[in-house]
Amino acid sequence: MRKIKCFSGSSHPELSALILERLGLPAAPATVKRFANQELVVDLGCSVRDEDVFIIQSGSTSTNDHLFELLIMINACKIASARRITAVLPYFPYNKQSKKKKPRGAITAKLVGNMLAVAGVDHIITLDLHSSQIQGFFNKPVDNLVAEPTIARFIREQFPNYEQGVVICKNAGGAKRVTSLADRLNMDFALIHRERYHVQQEHARPAGTTRLTLVGDVQGKVCFMVDDIIDGTHSFLDAAEHLKRCGASHVFVIATHGILSDAGVFEIEANAAVDGLIVTNSYPISAEKVAGCRKLRMIDISGTLAEAIRRTHNGESISYLFNTAI
Repeated sequence: MRKIKCFSGSSHPELSALILERLGLPAAPATVKRFANQELVVDLGCSVRDEDVFIIQSGSTSTNDHLFELLIMINACKIASARRITAVLPYFPYNKQSKKKKPRGAITAKLVGNMLAVAGVDHIITLDLHSSQIQGFFNKPVDNLVAEPTIARFIREQFPNYEQGVVICKNAGGAKRVTSLADRLNMDFALIHRERYHVQQEHARPAGTTRLTLVGDVQGKVCFMVDDIIDGTHSFLDAAEHLKRCGASHVFVIATHGILSDAGVFEIEANAAVDGLIVTNSYPISAEKVAGCRKLRMIDISGTLAEAIRRTHNGESISYLFNTAI
């Protein structure tokens, strides 16, 4: 049986430690240093010849540094004769940039995929890609795990009367994700339609404003507003306020990846319309933000990632993980 080595990048050491603890493995030794001109240098502290190598490195607030660190670690393992190299990316960097949004824009997620392939990666494990088509950007196998079973288990355990609640989609783009979770939990779902006024019209709202329309019933119910990523908070907060105006008793925001740039977490803490913020630990959140938001609750996703690593190493199917929380 092939030996296994798991390296931990520096982007999210807490999650890496939880994954390795579940696997019962020590972190393979590696050091990352900087030259005076800020160039990165990676030294592997052990042999990886003919071994199955996993490198755990999530996206972070220092996206570019940690992405390049991952590329260097992959290439170091490649030229050290590792048999197979798997990059474990709980949050795939640049994955929101999966299409051209402007005529002269870049498809940056595709670029990142090309960079990983050139570095020497053989397999990628990630979690809840923003757009499923990103899997087609690679000529290497990609396993896009889902956090839905883990989130569903959390709702069942923490909300005794959850079936009387409603799963909310804050815009039409996330309808598939919301209906899937609602079906899994046997719950109702509702949609918030956003109508933007780009120009001033007679008897219409001023240009630049947005009208929200709720499609569904939330009167007196607990609402779970679900998305894959929460970064900026404006759309979440105005949707929560609209739900409260429509009679919702409580509103909880749930996302897989809690990026929460700038003061986002503090804006949620200060907004009375949001009763709770629930995210997985796929993305590193600073201790300052955690301490500053009493509404924030974290779901541990390390079990799913660790089991994916174990099954990949042993050549087992991972389809079990798409329906079962670990």
